[in-house]
Amino acid sequence: MNRQVIVTCAVTGAGDTVGRHPAIPVTPEEIAAACLEAAEAGAAITHIHVRDPETGQGSRDLALYSEVVERVREKNQDVILNLTAGMGGDLIVDDEEPARPGAGSDLVNAATRLEHIERLRPEICTLDCGTMNFGDANAVVVQTPNILRAMAGRIRELGVKPEMEVFDTGHLWFAKQLVAEGLIADPPLFQLCLGIPWGAPADTRTMAHMAQQIPEGAVWAGFGISRMQMPMAAQAVLLGGHVRVGLEDNLYLEKGVFASNGALVEKAVRLIRELGAEVCTPEEARQKLRIGGKE
Repeated sequence: MNRQVIVTCAVTGAGDTVGRHPAIPVTPEEIAAACLEAAEAGAAITHIHVRDPETGQGSRDLALYSEVVERVREKNQDVILNLTAGMGGDLIVDDEEPARPGAGSDLVNAATRLEHIERLRPEICTLDCGTMNFGDANAVVVQTPNILRAMAGRIRELGVKPEMEVFDTGHLWFAKQLVAEGLIADPPLFQLCLGIPWGAPADTRTMAHMAQQIPEGAVWAGFGISRMQMPMAAQAVLLGGHVRVGLEDNLYLEKGVFASNGALVEKAVRLIRELGAEVCTPEEARQKLRIGGKE
């Protein structure tokens, strides 16, 4: 069991949740406010995507990332910022012409996917460690070994800590290969992402199986989506890991009750303490992750 738990809050994501919840953060002001709310509730890390303010869809716009970071740092210098680097690998397969990327595809090279990381130098950024069918239609998220090696190498040169997101056991295998090749600084940071169709399911045996494969000395966290968010949070603590919650992964506090990021963090903090563990401050999280001072 982990007795000192880092809580991450993923405040908005890039999924099609606008319209399914009355208060999904969309604008930079709303996303920054969500980060501040999560930090006040006890999150040491906030995981940040940005969205097009006009459409609500996920975006890679550097100006939007810059505004979110600036707004957070105006009011909170302590919370750790984790910017996604997962955008730019979206392939929509056209049923009639599968050789041609369909409408909604967004495929860019490794350098382009890291433009905002180059400019803003957050303490953490994500590195999605494999390709997968994403959802139950024609979407494929593409991360080839060549792209991932290029991204990992550049992230290390920038002095940013990559949070290696693994959605299935093959992703974990490749993430460990990046570590073995010296592309990831110690201690490596793994995030077990469970329940996304069609990756690894969010259940006890799957999380335990993946946790057993985490290298000795590494840091790991785990989450489940939707109704499995809190059960997987408890499971992660019991297995020795850290916790992620937030509106990116789950829209409800309980059945029929819409959540806020702050309320989800508060619920996770209560759960962690009921299990007999404590919640890390941002500075304690920095020490565990061996990341530098504030940006």
